[in-house]
Amino acid sequence: MRILLDENLDWRLERFLPGHEVKSVPRLGWAGLKNGKLLTRAQENFDVLITMDSSMVGEQNLARIRIAIVALRAPSNRLADTSPLMPKVLALLPKLKPGKVMKVTV
Repeated sequence: MRILLDENLDWRLERFLPGHEVKSVPRLGWAGLKNGKLLTRAQENFDVLITMDSSMVGEQNLARIRIAIVALRAPSNRLADTSPLMPKVLALLPKLKPGKVMKVTV
């Protein structure tokens, strides 16, 4: 599966998602894109966007997009707080549907 890590997440999360093609927004040069533009660009190349941006979920018309979103809820976006969520994310990946949001919490 092709996974995009939002700019609010540490790119090193990719090592906790083995067997998947994982890229990060900043490393692609997409940092600073507004959520709508980011989703439009991401859906062309990725199956899933992982984010901690709670406003993205509420402000976008997700029914029209062709990418699934995983919204992480952790004490912070530090690797130490988000990496323990990756086993839950891995378990969810086969169940994800485009235009849907799945929340993963501690």
